[in-house]
Amino acid sequence: MQAKSWGLIGVVSLGILGVGIAIGQSRPTMMGQSARHSGMMSHGSSATKLVATKTASHKLALPPLLKPDQSNAQSVAYTVVAQSGTMAFKAGRKTRTLGYNGNYLGPVLQVKQGQTVTITTKNDLSEATSFHWHGAVVPGKVDGGPHEPVAAGATKRVKFKVTQPAATLWFHPHVMGSTAKQVYQGLAGLIYVSDTASQKLKLPHDYGKDDFPVIIQDRQFDAQNQLNYDKAYSSDGTTGPTLLMNGTLNPYINVKTKLVRLRLVNGSNARHYQLTLSNQQAMQQIADDGGLLAKPVAVKKLALAPGERAEVVVDTTKLAAGQPLAVMVGKQAVLNLRLAKHRQTSGRLPANLSSLPTPKTEGAQQQSLTFSGMGHMVAINGKTYSAKRIDLTAKVGQPQVWTLKNAQGMMSGRSHPFHLHGVQFRILSIDGQQPPANERGWKDTVDLKSGQSVKIAFTFKNRGIYMYHCHNLEHEEQGMMGQIKVS
Repeated sequence: MQAKSWGLIGVVSLGILGVGIAIGQSRPTMMGQSARHSGMMSHGSSATKLVATKTASHKLALPPLLKPDQSNAQSVAYTVVAQSGTMAFKAGRKTRTLGYNGNYLGPVLQVKQGQTVTITTKNDLSEATSFHWHGAVVPGKVDGGPHEPVAAGATKRVKFKVTQPAATLWFHPHVMGSTAKQVYQGLAGLIYVSDTASQKLKLPHDYGKDDFPVIIQDRQFDAQNQLNYDKAYSSDGTTGPTLLMNGTLNPYINVKTKLVRLRLVNGSNARHYQLTLSNQQAMQQIADDGGLLAKPVAVKKLALAPGERAEVVVDTTKLAAGQPLAVMVGKQAVLNLRLAKHRQTSGRLPANLSSLPTPKTEGAQQQSLTFSGMGHMVAINGKTYSAKRIDLTAKVGQPQVWTLKNAQGMMSGRSHPFHLHGVQFRILSIDGQQPPANERGWKDTVDLKSGQSVKIAFTFKNRGIYMYHCHNLEHEEQGMMGQIKVS
């Protein structure tokens, strides 16, 4: 996003970092990366402690809606450029950043079910990158994984047809050895998929008025206001004490409607979030990673692992003007909702949202994956990633049932958010029990807590080589990743 649009976002007092268990270790160079020192973190225990930003509030920055190069009912074309820039996050020296079509983060690409999408991807960075369309059901050759790098200065065009229902997807790098650092420095954008069925529901959809994207990221600024990834790095997941929402410090939105839709994206490298409302009111969750739920689900606490998305509607009808209301992480307000005196009726919350098909499991190919270890000793089924090895094979159209296990043991105990490329799946069970109501929709990422077993079902619709991995980006780059060839 352009610095002139974002402006001076504010001053942060970083305070004293709450550091977890620290060990000195070098980052292995097995994936072509330089050695770095690290600490250790785990879900809910030793992540860097968040510190509230002691600065003035700032209006939530909104990713721009990218103007298509060409658009009609049958097709749409975009150009997406990875570039370097600077941002004035804090007073003083500007922060060196990366972004898509701007200085930090990226725009929103709007596509419709049934359209053919052409995206010209251009790399204006000084190193290779890739463009991974996270959550998109696309052929392997355009998925943007590590097999599809775009060299510095190069351009690559991808083309695919949108076959999936309405959803909030995102895109980010997935290049070998640099994914975590490039995401940390700002490379992340959004894709809004719409369809006829969702439009008929009349959900809040007025961008920036009753429908807001919220990309949640934690970062660490050094004394020179830089996002020094090497300094912040932890092989067990890089975290930071400062929260940014769409790149905004201490953000707020002006609420002028009774219903407010928040499209929440955990764009952090490794931090998990438990989101609540400050007044203990339930949020109405309407969508998972890959689309609408069957019905709205009231949730007072929303868990988001790295890579996960959730759409919620907040009903302010019974709240008085000026009444404090905020999205919270723990005791910290991370997004303030400023309630106007007169709030319009805009959009509605239907009792029924979508018809979700029963997952296909008859005649399914069974797979079992065990995630184990921490830091630089992570593995899937005892192996670390090799680009030269195909770990699994599958056929287009054949139902798949995978059992995902997070091993327990002295060198385990970490959560591993599992992400599978090229498909949307359904959760059949968690530790043998039916998943919670808000996790019964389409998913592409699911958190595997320590000792947990999750069973998922899906069917590949396209051919190609796809990645599956832990979406703790440092775990991914340590080798907690495999690949499946679909023919």
